[in-house]
Amino acid sequence: MKPRSLLCGSLLLILSCKNSDEYVNTTPLSDFNAPFYFSLFELPSDNPLTNEGVELGRMLFYETKLSKDNSISCATCHQQSKAFTDGKIVGIGIRGQKTDRNTMSLVNMLWSSPHKFWDGRAANLEDQALQPIENPKEMDLETSELLLKLNDDPVYKAKFKLAFNTDKIRKDHIAKALAQFQRTLISQDSRYDKFLKGELQLSKHEQRGLQLFFTHPDPSIGLRGSNCGDCHRNFLTDGFNEGLDGFANNGLEDDEHLESGLFVVTKNPLDKGKFKIPSLRNIALTAPYMHDGRFNNLEEVLDHYNDHIRMSSTLDILIREASNELRDSVDPIALKLTKEDKDDIIAFLKTLTDSTFINNKKYANPFSN
Repeated sequence: MKPRSLLCGSLLLILSCKNSDEYVNTTPLSDFNAPFYFSLFELPSDNPLTNEGVELGRMLFYETKLSKDNSISCATCHQQSKAFTDGKIVGIGIRGQKTDRNTMSLVNMLWSSPHKFWDGRAANLEDQALQPIENPKEMDLETSELLLKLNDDPVYKAKFKLAFNTDKIRKDHIAKALAQFQRTLISQDSRYDKFLKGELQLSKHEQRGLQLFFTHPDPSIGLRGSNCGDCHRNFLTDGFNEGLDGFANNGLEDDEHLESGLFVVTKNPLDKGKFKIPSLRNIALTAPYMHDGRFNNLEEVLDHYNDHIRMSSTLDILIREASNELRDSVDPIALKLTKEDKDDIIAFLKTLTDSTFINNKKYANPFSN
């Protein structure tokens, strides 16, 4: 049975699987809400949000038993104080190994595009949940060994019994619990949220930055803009909500140096160099930036879009044509933002920082309370 779309702000978390034996002991997630300006969302038909599942998922998220030598957890790379990133160029896994990618923030996953990881290789959040555990560079733990660990733990046996009515923990139960917890990581109390709710006014510089952010420049009529909103128009979450649309080549490399990106999934040469458009929620807390962590701060990010776009065959068309000055087709791609423009855009981006989110005790380590 497919679940109904749920209105944001509603407490109607329908247990679409309530008739399933898996959920006979569960209760719908309580104390759940989101603002009116968030869009509709759907839950997977086989994994509703329950109090028991979310509590279990939170424990697993912070559980070091999910790594081979019990040294790291999901939260090692996804730290609440950093909006569930880690502040490193690329993630650091078991035995100090460097992973291949920068750690993405976990935020507003209920509204994000379904395909996860920078290259979109996970079809959904449940699929994504287990991959870092099994990855030799990350947690390096085979599923069979993880199941032995958890099935030998009486606390987890009892928790899984409540969440999934099972006497024997399965791989899919672990993925479902982790996904449930991650779907509750909702950021909705930044300055920008309060502005949208009519609770405060942005400063002159923040307001101008907002206007620049969402404006595609047109120098023929003197319309200035930063072009950000062309890709980040759903920046309250992470890209777009449908299919594989939330991926783009943003000019980091030329054709000779393009990484595979989304091509890993689609095998379409037109998808080379395309990576997931990340959430800009709490962006001031999630440096360094890009899939490879190459930029240390927001100033460097804007400098890239302003002056250092590299032409390639799959470069996003909206980046190719964006400039605040008239130019010929042979001129290099450049936004031509002023220092004042960039300062105002960064002032606006900082309004997306949500201190309530990074201090919410519901998301914190349950083993340290």
